[in-house]
Amino acid sequence: MSKFITISELAKILNLLDTKSKKPLNHVLRYWEKKFKQIRPKKINNRRYYSPHQVELIKLIKFLLKNKGMTIEGVKNQLNLNINKLDDDNSHGLKADYYKFKIKLNSKKILNKIRKLKLYGKKNTLKS
Repeated sequence: MSKFITISELAKILNLLDTKSKKPLNHVLRYWEKKFKQIRPKKINNRRYYSPHQVELIKLIKFLLKNKGMTIEGVKNQLNLNINKLDDDNSHGLKADYYKFKIKLNSKKILNKIRKLKLYGKKNTLKS
């Protein structure tokens, strides 16, 4: 069984947080939901729940909008072309850029954990 997450959890994963209060910016995700027909969370008791597939799709949308500087219309066009199939063999394509970006983020997280382990030992790094 795959784990569904709430809109607030997704906003935190995507780092869509208010700069001062650090509260999740759920309105951004609701706006994207209106703009992209591919984003369809399950609604239970009027709360949104996102599947792992939806989370990956929204991460891709955020990457194309924020990192690649594409417009909403441009991202819609790419999603309609189904870049997940068309871009698989292109190492310079948008999908490849997205995966490179993800790998870089994960590498930074791992390096930070290693640094903390070196500095503080195992017991003090479990909290972060």
